[in-house]
Amino acid sequence: MNQATIAGHLGADPEVRFTSSGQKVTTLRVACRARKDETIWWRVSIWGDQFDKMIPYFKKGSPIIVVGELNKPEIFTDRDGKPQISMSMTASSIMFSPFGRPDSAKGETAHNESRAEEDREEDSSKPAYGKAKATASIADDEVPF
Repeated sequence: MNQATIAGHLGADPEVRFTSSGQKVTTLRVACRARKDETIWWRVSIWGDQFDKMIPYFKKGSPIIVVGELNKPEIFTDRDGKPQISMSMTASSIMFSPFGRPDSAKGETAHNESRAEEDREEDSSKPAYGKAKATASIADDEVPF
């Protein structure tokens, strides 16, 4: 058995289907960066309802970590006639990634930054005794070291 751990972002919303025998299969398409300019796409299959409570929280662009069993890679020809490899795995564990942030946090950050700017403009005429200076925030995508 070959186990792998992948971390990336969902390229589409999770797709739920049922086999002819009625078994539930959820498919995730996960994009993982191998290098700066190379992305590897994974098709992750989830059998049954073991992660049903987590799946509604995932949508296109969500960061995710998946642990599972590797399936045999498939080679196919794309539209341009170039050979491509399709990577797939069957998930045994899914985790919310600590890297990245949900879309709602981005909106809140923008709102908080604009509010902080308004506060600085209002307080510019007052002495700044006992107040800490505003520091530049580091985006989640930037490494601070």
